[in-house]
Formats: sequence, C-alpha cells, structure tokens
Amino acid sequence: MKQTEIKKLSKQDLGDKLVEYKKKLLELKMSHAVSPIENPSQIRNTRRLIARIKTAITNKKEL
Repeated sequence: MKQTEIKKLSKQDLGDKLVEYKKKLLELKMSHAVSPIENPSQIRNTRRLIARIKTAITNKKEL
C-alpha cells in the first residue's frame, strides 16, 4: 500500500487497516518464530506500513 493510497482513506478505514495489519504482523512473527518464513522482509515491510498508517491517523486528527 502506497502513501498516496493511505492519504485517500478516511479515519475509519485507516483504523480498520491498522487492525488488519497489526494482526498480519502478529501472524508473521509467530510463524517466523516456529519456522523461518521464506521472505523475512515481509515483517519489516508490515511494520513500516503500520507506521505509515499511524502517521496518517495522527495527521488527520490535527486537521
């Protein structure tokens, strides 16, 4: 998900996406702890996406 796509979403949609990606991150971490996942950079990318969404939520609160 690109930054431009994130900016277009409403606060409610951002909140939903945040929950969705946090759940995905937890699943990735758990599966990686049990056995190494094929592409461990997915964890980093998901963390960064969560940070982008949180930043967008904060920016929308200020407006």
